[in-house]
Amino acid sequence: MPDQVGLELIAGQLASQIPGAVRETTFFRGRATIEIEPTAVRGVLSALRDEHGYRALMSVHGVDYYPQEPRLGVHYELLDMSRVDRLTVKLRVALAEPTVESVTPDWPTADHQEREVYDMFGVRFDGHPDLRRILMPEDYEGHPQRRDFPIGGEPVLFTHNDATSPGWTR
Repeated sequence: MPDQVGLELIAGQLASQIPGAVRETTFFRGRATIEIEPTAVRGVLSALRDEHGYRALMSVHGVDYYPQEPRLGVHYELLDMSRVDRLTVKLRVALAEPTVESVTPDWPTADHQEREVYDMFGVRFDGHPDLRRILMPEDYEGHPQRRDFPIGGEPVLFTHNDATSPGWTR
């Protein structure tokens, strides 16, 4: 992990390369995090890969910050494998327009992870080559990982033996 000073140096370089991209930095319990503007995601991740050695995108996560606004977030976990150094890049988007540019063209490993964030949280990734549901049925309405989703889920009615035992569910 970069230390606090290293994190601030990286954030300063990113801010000079892409003005307005860096919103804030956090170094907490040995974990370095940079929060960025959603419009700068591809530029920031490319700069971190090309100039700072974070060549592996380990994961893409969705987050719901309910009841705060902007409500939805996307977290990118980057790894510099030569230094075994991790860095988290966060961004937040409003529930009214949850759209972020896809990083799949630069990071092929983001393909299915972006689809999962879309499916579970409803964040759309512009430029994704195949943005469709990956875990839920295509006709499913809603996003089950949002905090306002009903906790009880949906009732399931098993009808496999209804022909031989009619009314067994009552």
